[in-house]
Amino acid sequence: MDRNDQPPQPPSPQRPQPNRILNEPATVQACQQDYAAGADVRQTMAQQEARQR
Repeated sequence: MDRNDQPPQPPSPQRPQPNRILNEPATVQACQQDYAAGADVRQTMAQQEARQR
């Protein structure tokens, strides 16, 4: 069998990338920064929930 007679090989699956969040230590400072960064999201969610009541 000639090499050109074989069906093409499917592309190999990509390896998952390491999760940087899981690789970082959970420190009080990092948690405070994450909480502060999410303030606008929490406020928007609270407004949406208040409209649904």
